[in-house]
Amino acid sequence: MKNLNKIFIPVFYIANLVLIILYLFPGSIIGCLFYDDCLNQVEITSNIIITSNFFISSNHLYSFILISILGFFVYRNTKKIKFLIIYLFSLSIILELLHIIIPIRAFEWEDLIGNILGVILIIIAYKIKDKYV
Repeated sequence: MKNLNKIFIPVFYIANLVLIILYLFPGSIIGCLFYDDCLNQVEITSNIIITSNFFISSNHLYSFILISILGFFVYRNTKKIKFLIIYLFSLSIILELLHIIIPIRAFEWEDLIGNILGVILIIIAYKIKDKYV
């Protein structure tokens, strides 16, 4: 298991770096690569509709579920788990707040809620796993 963990540590750090680059790029790197349109924000799936005028960004939810799963997998049996939780919440908030100052990007509550909800879902899953498995 330690060998597997050694593989996932760099994967977690690389995934963090990729997430930060995607968030801070003024426009859409994925739109540039796949559609030759850097203004096209690509959606993996449709956003999750809560009410007629409120939704949660599915892209942001999936991104933070993935980064949180990687983080919890890497640090699951260490004393760094509390630091990881603080890091994930801080990252989810700070990256979205930076959209206020990044050209072509905009702060959106739906994105922030997607970020935070992605982290919360994995924390809950981790706590349930610890309690029952």
